[in-house]
Amino acid sequence: MEPTAVTWAVLGLLSRGPRCGYDIKAAVDRTIRHFWAASYGQIYPELKRLETAGWIDGSDGSRGARARRVYSITATGRRELRSWLAGTETRIELRDESLLRLFFADTLPRRDGLGLLAARREGYARMLAYLQSLDDGTGPDPPFVDLVYRWALDYCEWGMEWCERQERRLRRAA
Repeated sequence: MEPTAVTWAVLGLLSRGPRCGYDIKAAVDRTIRHFWAASYGQIYPELKRLETAGWIDGSDGSRGARARRVYSITATGRRELRSWLAGTETRIELRDESLLRLFFADTLPRRDGLGLLAARREGYARMLAYLQSLDDGTGPDPPFVDLVYRWALDYCEWGMEWCERQERRLRRAA
């Protein structure tokens, strides 16, 4: 089976315990969506592929009035996940609509382009405030979850500083 972009997110979440597709989507939205998003339209087909490949097992469960299929990672799936985790090839993929807007901002009057840069800075500030609100003080996260959390905080702080520097540079150049 050829893994997709969503394979590793699904297997990683299932390695932490059984979940239905809805629970996987909720976990993605609570944890990794800021750097690795996945939609229902990606998750459910991936669950079927992974089950067909034998990387996960599904069983019928229920939650209230709704029937749900609950998935668990298999030994094969765990082996594949560990193999991927141990891999040294790293691909960094960035999809950033704000950067796309800035790329084409030369088609706008300068003040509007600067407004896009200011909006980006504010976006980083909102994201930083949101991320800081996630730390409820109930105790430490697992070490590598904490590592990614700290990366996100630093990234937002860097992004705000970068926007401020670039706004000053562009204003001086004008």
